[in-house]
Amino acid sequence: MKTIYILWLRQIKRYLRSRSRIVGSLGQPLLFLLALGYGLGSTFKAAGEGNYFTFLAPGVIGMSIIFTAIFSGIELIWDRQFGFLKETMVAPVSRLNIMVGRTLGGATVATMQGLIVFFITLFFGFRPENWALLPVLIIFMLLVALLFTALGTAIASVLEDMQGFQLIMNFLVMPLFFLSGALFPIENLPSVLTVLVGIDPLSYGIDSFRSILSGTASFGLGLDLSVLVIVTLFCLGLGSYLFSRIEV
Repeated sequence: MKTIYILWLRQIKRYLRSRSRIVGSLGQPLLFLLALGYGLGSTFKAAGEGNYFTFLAPGVIGMSIIFTAIFSGIELIWDRQFGFLKETMVAPVSRLNIMVGRTLGGATVATMQGLIVFFITLFFGFRPENWALLPVLIIFMLLVALLFTALGTAIASVLEDMQGFQLIMNFLVMPLFFLSGALFPIENLPSVLTVLVGIDPLSYGIDSFRSILSGTASFGLGLDLSVLVIVTLFCLGLGSYLFSRIEV
């Protein structure tokens, strides 16, 4: 447990000490909130869909979490290139504990980032339906963050250069985000898109955020939780296996 705690704390300290990282990672969510939230708001209302900003806010929170979580894999490649990973791996501790500590740290950072974006949406006029459900929201945010941090770790475990990781992540992350229903309603879609949305794990994360914050859901909170738990456990298992096979 001490190993897990130390590696978790290292991730938190690196995040809190990098103010430029915190501020820079807010640029994209702010752009989506301003450009889409206000730019498409009138179109959304004209279509009889209600307030688009209320619809968009949970999706932007999810976007912040997934980008922060999955790109935590870059830190693994960085540590490998500069020798810190080798020092960690040769220590008399379990590789599983190392992976769990790093993953929990990355997931906590992603959850913190999601909370920052959540509070930013409040300044733009977004209001949750029920403030008492905020702890439940944090649990789902952490679950989504764990899923994609573990996925990022799994991919980074088989790569050795940052450029390759960034290309693969962009190829993977952008479709996951755009097919999650973060930016558009997923009802009455063409059959092909409906299938893609259904197999996208982020769809269930966004749906859970929207269900908790605005009281609207496409799948239901029970199904969201079930899918997220199953996929998170799978990604944690895959990440642990691939991390244990790293050669340094």
